[in-house]
Amino acid sequence: MQGISVKRVAALGLLMLLVAGVATASKVVFQWKNSKYQGARFKNVLVLAVNGKAEARADFEDRMVKEMTRPGMTVVQSYTLMPRPDATPINEGDLRGYVQDLKFDAIVVSRMVKFEKKQTEVYADDFPFLPYYGTFYGYYGAIAPLVYSPTYLQTEIDIQVETNWYATSKPDGELVWSGTTDTMNPRSETDTVDGIVKALVKAFEKEGLVVGKK
Repeated sequence: MQGISVKRVAALGLLMLLVAGVATASKVVFQWKNSKYQGARFKNVLVLAVNGKAEARADFEDRMVKEMTRPGMTVVQSYTLMPRPDATPINEGDLRGYVQDLKFDAIVVSRMVKFEKKQTEVYADDFPFLPYYGTFYGYYGAIAPLVYSPTYLQTEIDIQVETNWYATSKPDGELVWSGTTDTMNPRSETDTVDGIVKALVKAFEKEGLVVGKK
């Protein structure tokens, strides 16, 4: 009975790992900076999440403001000025008006460009060397179920977010920096937003767009 229990627990643990997928930290996989841009340090920044859901837009902008704000640098959420219900875009004329009237010198805009969810078959031979390999009975109890159920379905989720930083010194704005983050198998929406924003702000600091925190 004890052997059966061990095998059942091992099988359940392996199945949970497969279904959940392996979560990876958000990272910037592409970035570009305008080497021709010559301007002063940004002091008044508007952040805009282009998202069809008002709550998701607010969550992302709040997190950006929290991470980007520095002494001498004001960062403002667009939803506090231009709230919109779900699936309602901001009027371009209103956006221009707020940027001019409140003298924002930069706009940081983000949008999701990829959300991919797929299932793939994972075979027993694909398993890495896990801790149970250290003993025979640990190994046998873990791999025995795989002999009778050689494949499982693994769900993988891939999210990519594009972010552009525009200076407002020109009438239509000038692209200063562009980057794309990639997040694999996020554990929750909160963790996803947190990871994306931290990866972005780290890149902003590296490129001198914001001052690094001490």
